[in-house]
Amino acid sequence: MGIKFTSSSGSAKKNSLEQYAYKAGDNCVRLFGDLLPRYIYWIQGDKGKNIPMECLSFDRNAERFTNVEKDWVKDYYPDLKCSWAYSIQCIDPTDGKVKIFNLKKKLMDQIKVAAEDLGDPTDLDAGWEVHFKRVKNGPNVYNVEYTLQTLKCQKSIRPLTAEERAAVEAATPIDELLSRPTPDQQKEYLERMMTGASESNTDETIDEDFDVA
Repeated sequence: MGIKFTSSSGSAKKNSLEQYAYKAGDNCVRLFGDLLPRYIYWIQGDKGKNIPMECLSFDRNAERFTNVEKDWVKDYYPDLKCSWAYSIQCIDPTDGKVKIFNLKKKLMDQIKVAAEDLGDPTDLDAGWEVHFKRVKNGPNVYNVEYTLQTLKCQKSIRPLTAEERAAVEAATPIDELLSRPTPDQQKEYLERMMTGASESNTDETIDEDFDVA
């Protein structure tokens, strides 16, 4: 379907990929939509920036390593290990914006346990806000603890407001925001990286305490 000439922006519109920024101390988000299972390689680019690239050996739907698709990262970086990188969308109560919420494995495990009693946190009518505390307990980037505040979660069970529902309805599905490359696309990008012809054009941000599989 076409659009009116005067309505055109004249260029491609980028999907919003604003990430939720974990804060020291108390955090709160309202999760919604589908969970996106992924494993990610972090590859050092020619400018020293870590670039995320999806592991194609991992099947999102089956949630296991099937090795059905060719994963070219293994050819270019045979010693590189991929990291657990499940994501979902959320509403950040501090500004009301929809953001990508990059889960932490231990935090997700706690949410799943709480959901056995509180129900699905992503339910638009009977869901709940995920309240948790982030505490750094050592000098390294991975020395971080995430503790779900279950009582606060329980007290936050409520239907979404009209404004929140509108934001959810307008949100692009997460599997489109974080689209999976084909093996050919992955190979092409790796070759460009190796020649120094490309730095990352991804909208994903670097997570200072990502989980290692």
